[in-house]
Amino acid sequence: MAVLEIRKYPDPALRRKSRPVPEITPEIRELIDDMIETMYAAPGVGLAAPQVGIPLRLAVIDVSTKDEKSPLLVLVNPEIISTEGELNEEEGCLSVKDFQSVVTRFARVRVRAIDRDGKPYEAEGEGLLARAFQHEIDHLNGVLFIDRISPLKRNLFKRRVRKNLKEDKAAI
Repeated sequence: MAVLEIRKYPDPALRRKSRPVPEITPEIRELIDDMIETMYAAPGVGLAAPQVGIPLRLAVIDVSTKDEKSPLLVLVNPEIISTEGELNEEEGCLSVKDFQSVVTRFARVRVRAIDRDGKPYEAEGEGLLARAFQHEIDHLNGVLFIDRISPLKRNLFKRRVRKNLKEDKAAI
């Protein structure tokens, strides 16, 4: 297993819509293992393949805390099949460095996906798991959580990123 490089905003790989995974091959299982390793090393609660530069509809999620264990979920070709309620919570992203903002998401989500063994399944989540499902599936569609915040906050964030990129280039 290997820890992969997580792409950071404004990397264009984060904006590409991902292709479906045609079949579960040994290479896909190895990618899943590497993504799990990368997610835990980051540390994060979810990671989508586009975040490591691979445009496939594949994500891993583990919302466990010190006090409460949750199952590690592998989502191949996931889709949201039902939603309900609304939740406004602060969100961050491994690909969006040093920035969090309140995002409105559905409070409860049901997804359909394929697991690492190629078996279809459905899972339901609420709270943090519901947010993680939506956040990672957004990545598969080239959408970042900053696309779901107010234009004012998004513009302030983008200005800060541009300023930091200019400072980084000047330091080289």
